[in-house]
Amino acid sequence: MTRLCAFTFRVSKDVIELIGVVKESFPNATFRVQIISDQAKDHELHCTLAGRMRVHRVRILPGDKVKVEMTPYDLEKGRITYRLPHGATAVDAFPSDTPSPSPHP
Repeated sequence: MTRLCAFTFRVSKDVIELIGVVKESFPNATFRVQIISDQAKDHELHCTLAGRMRVHRVRILPGDKVKVEMTPYDLEKGRITYRLPHGATAVDAFPSDTPSPSPHP
């Protein structure tokens, strides 16, 4: 006889992804990030590092461009999920759904 768990886990992706620039670094891997995406331009968030960023020891410095996730429920906090390479643009962070043309005819 098998028992079923009474809890149901639902994975929801109700997040807003934005691009920002790290303005200030605080202790305990928290940062102040200014959003540069068109959706919320010049909005500032208090962000923490995502778990994978901590596990892989990704270093974040003031001036770095980062991808930030925030929930629609709290518009003052966020989570840094990716550090963009230097010189990258917002287009590089959010690739389009259309495939790029093949280099071979």
